[in-house]
Amino acid sequence: MMMFLKAATAVALLLALGAGVQAQAQTTLRIGLAEDPDILDPSTGRTYVGRIVFAAVCDKLFDIDEKINIVPQLALSYETSADGKEVTIKLRPGVKFHDGEPFDADAAKFSIERHMTLPTSFRKSELASVDHVEVVDPLTIKLVLKTPFSPLISQLTDRAGMMVSPRAAKEAGDRFGLHPVCAGPYKFVERVQQDRMVFEKFADYWNKDNVFIDRIVYLPIVDATVRLANLKSGGLDLAERVLATDIKAVRADANLKLSTALELGYWGLSINISNDKNKGPLSQSEKVRQALDLSIDRQAINEVVFNGEFTPGNQWVSPQHPYYQAAFPIRPRDVVKAKALLKEAGVTPPVSVDYMVTKGAENEAVAQVIQSMAAEAGFDLKIRVIEFATSFKQAQAGEFQVFQIPWSGRIDPDGNSYVFLRSKAPQNDGGYSNPEADKAMEDARLVTDPAQRKAIYEKLTKIILNDEPLLYILHRKILIAHTKKLDGYTQMPDGLVRVIGLKLK
Repeated sequence: MMMFLKAATAVALLLALGAGVQAQAQTTLRIGLAEDPDILDPSTGRTYVGRIVFAAVCDKLFDIDEKINIVPQLALSYETSADGKEVTIKLRPGVKFHDGEPFDADAAKFSIERHMTLPTSFRKSELASVDHVEVVDPLTIKLVLKTPFSPLISQLTDRAGMMVSPRAAKEAGDRFGLHPVCAGPYKFVERVQQDRMVFEKFADYWNKDNVFIDRIVYLPIVDATVRLANLKSGGLDLAERVLATDIKAVRADANLKLSTALELGYWGLSINISNDKNKGPLSQSEKVRQALDLSIDRQAINEVVFNGEFTPGNQWVSPQHPYYQAAFPIRPRDVVKAKALLKEAGVTPPVSVDYMVTKGAENEAVAQVIQSMAAEAGFDLKIRVIEFATSFKQAQAGEFQVFQIPWSGRIDPDGNSYVFLRSKAPQNDGGYSNPEADKAMEDARLVTDPAQRKAIYEKLTKIILNDEPLLYILHRKILIAHTKKLDGYTQMPDGLVRVIGLKLK
């Protein structure tokens, strides 16, 4: 009898251990974000961290690879008509949204039209050339364009190409972003503002054989030092935007790995030109803006704040980009000329400027260095540190004079310029408007030949470097640190964290 009890106890223990092993097999990937995203709706979202989250939740028609080639995702292929005004897209069969609804041509038409017509959509300018969408057959759509639009497919590799469930979007209305329903590998579970976003593996995902992690938890941790400390202690598995000054520490840690790529975007200063209620000197004269530009030493900022790891720049693409205009190199710092320009503009120093900066060690350090440099030329930059999501609301309301903001970048130069510089574009927060610049941006959209497009962008560069609605400072290196227990991670130049193929040991 005693032997039977012992055997029964052993069996029970083994069963309990087996249950424990099963429970432990539920893998959770914890990702530390530098900010809390805005609305989780691909039509109305405009933050970089939001795009990081979308990478796991909302598949797009197309994606990119490490070499910035466009590759299929929810679309299998596309064909452009000889006149460039019709783009026919073949869709992937057997795809479902998180609510079980099928993804087909009707759903694709709905999603694109929603991006184009939703009153609060930031995708309108990205799809402005589209006249209408036609359903050719259940798995084929045709985009009929007003004019040829060379960046179209590249736009569909980002939020403009994200597909949403028509049923869920109709039912939720403007609250869709509180519970997004897309066709990505992970579906929404919960969100607690400023604390966490939780997603779980979607059992009916079209590429489910390459999804190995059960849950993803995104944790906004604004302080980069705290973010890295959490990674080192095991509280996170991956942390985005490691400080450049922490690169050595990450590489020295036997448990961590650093993944990098040169970012497609830039770090810049948006100038409020026509929305400045106070009509400050920066809004009144390009000479004042040129003076501010000439007071800045970009390489010094790179060395002081980023240990020389980033790339100084003066355009919306980096000096390594094929569309960079070498005829307009970075102008060296010239305080004497800056002072002379202020005098020509009839401005008496010190020039008081409201300088809006989002919270974060590097953001604030850059602002402090620029503040110090600009002071020597006669500017009194009054740094105003603000929470990330709030800064976008204030920017849209015109409640700033200078807004220091990075842009994560797009693979086509149009994606780095049009949305910020075109008159009345949705992210042109400073209200810049120049008919010649508008024409150049529109012309660049009409041609596909790279040489012709680069010649058009040369004209645009000359205009922008004179008008200075946005001062381009540098181009970051994407710095992602993660535990060595995470297998299969590859960093793309768009800075997104792609989760397909990832495994946790």
